[in-house]
Amino acid sequence: MTKDSSSVLPEATQAPPPRAAPPAPKAARGRFPVDVRLAGLFGVFVLLCLVGWLTRPDAFFTEGNLSTILRLAAAIGVVSVGMTFVIISGGIDLSVGSIVALSSVWATTLATQAYGPVVMVICALAVGLGCGLINGVLVSYGRVVPFIATLAMYASARGLAERISGRQTQVVRETGFLSFFRGDFLGIPVLIWMFALVFVVGWVLLNRTTFGRRTFAVGGNTEAARLAGINVKRHTALVYGVAGLCCGIAALMVVARTTSGASTNGLYYELDAIAAVVIGGTLLTGGRGTLIGTLIGVLIFTVLGNIFTLNNLDTDIQNIAKGAIIVLAVLLQFRTNRARKST
Repeated sequence: MTKDSSSVLPEATQAPPPRAAPPAPKAARGRFPVDVRLAGLFGVFVLLCLVGWLTRPDAFFTEGNLSTILRLAAAIGVVSVGMTFVIISGGIDLSVGSIVALSSVWATTLATQAYGPVVMVICALAVGLGCGLINGVLVSYGRVVPFIATLAMYASARGLAERISGRQTQVVRETGFLSFFRGDFLGIPVLIWMFALVFVVGWVLLNRTTFGRRTFAVGGNTEAARLAGINVKRHTALVYGVAGLCCGIAALMVVARTTSGASTNGLYYELDAIAAVVIGGTLLTGGRGTLIGTLIGVLIFTVLGNIFTLNNLDTDIQNIAKGAIIVLAVLLQFRTNRARKST
């Protein structure tokens, strides 16, 4: 018997089974909730601006008040950029306010001012960077818990600032320094330009470089990052160095705004920076965060403080409001993470 050749087709000529539609890429699914969170933060910011306008329509949206808001947001905003890197990497830094104080005092001593504005700038940046690297070395190579290491720097830097200044305010007499940092460029204060530049550089470093990808990797899973070939200890030290450098820049901005260096500069900056970063959506456990959210968080707290000032309200009520916002933000983070894990 012969088989009909038309009834048996070669395997190569048989039609393949239909393929299922490919699943949606993870990146596309992951962007949506992030955009919603940022949109919600921006909505809160707009709502606060509306409250400020309704309570003080004659003063809130004036050019002088808006300039004041941005000037006040500049220094704490720069510190918050560095804090974002630290928290994304899985750490915490309680010493940023004290580093700002020490940098401002060291840069405004009579001996430092005698060498001119360039040396003042270099001194502030070097002190901030050095303190940050000390924190990083203690955390990474010394294996000290970040909370303890930065708490020690918090006390030591503030004490050294008091020792150098004699607990007195050091007035800046270098006219070149003041004329530059208190000046304007294209009608916009130099301090605001500095904040914008630090934010842009930080965003590019975090989102478009290997350093940023390694920061997310270290914060997400330290052991996996190590197995992937990342020098976790060195990278952690560098992250704290970035935070310290941001503190040095913020010290220059504080000195320019107040025309003085004092051991009380940067008071509570660590709390404000952590609050802004958490409000912006950066996970306290590390591995996820965004500088855009941090920027909105800084603006939210600055506008809130401005509203209280314009309406002559007590600062204790303002602190209560800040605490409530922080608690709500953390609860929202936990709820969002639990919902993601369940799906």
